[in-house]
Amino acid sequence: MSDLKILAVDDSPTMRRIIINTLKRAGFTDVIEAGDGKEAMAKLKVETVNFVITDWNMPEMDGLTFVKSIRSDDSLKDLPVLMVTTRSVKDDIVEALQAGVNNYIVKPFTPDTLKEKIEQVLQG
Repeated sequence: MSDLKILAVDDSPTMRRIIINTLKRAGFTDVIEAGDGKEAMAKLKVETVNFVITDWNMPEMDGLTFVKSIRSDDSLKDLPVLMVTTRSVKDDIVEALQAGVNNYIVKPFTPDTLKEKIEQVLQG
């Protein structure tokens, strides 16, 4: 499982660092990062990524638009996506799931929660 290549997408460099450090502690060492959905889509075109962790609220291209872009691309449509966000309203969660998110974590989260959600998606 630790040979997964994960793309961490968040406009906050601090949050990306937290996610990457949390992933490393959970045994996921191959992590690349992007600052928004637009940059992330560009990376997905040139890198082979097995899993995406994305924020919702970002400039340029937000997480929801980013997820819809992944799902509408034939070569990426089956890519597992975990959304990590401060948005905890049920309607937002439903909207994210309808857009094609595989699972959802509300910030702040623990390393155990992140690892657990990744495993749930992979077993999916």
